[in-house]
Amino acid sequence: MARTTIVFGALLALAGLVGFWMTGHGHPIWFGLALVLCGWLARTEDVSKRKIWMHIAVTIGLIGFLIPGIMSTVALVRAHQQGVALAQPAIVHVQLVVAAICLVFVVLCVRSFIAVRRGRNAQQPSVD
Repeated sequence: MARTTIVFGALLALAGLVGFWMTGHGHPIWFGLALVLCGWLARTEDVSKRKIWMHIAVTIGLIGFLIPGIMSTVALVRAHQQGVALAQPAIVHVQLVVAAICLVFVVLCVRSFIAVRRGRNAQQPSVD
């Protein structure tokens, strides 16, 4: 999962660069770099350190989903209610892309965490 974290971090950084080029704002770059760092640090044989870094990464991913997702949804709803076009559509589009990337990452992490937990539980002998 560390490699996946690095890939999703790179995608977010790329989205941040494209967003910066389009809008002048590059906040997704920081989410991406944080994920790349967590993924890099999770590439260890120490299970407890890997677990910590991956939980930090999924937390960053969740924040990266919630904040841009809420901000873009609010902007879209306000524009729709007022019957006007979006003031800065490029920013809203970048926010939606970042939220989507982060949502996919969080879902993959949760699935991985569940698989690890099930694998660990299957290895434990049952006490009857």
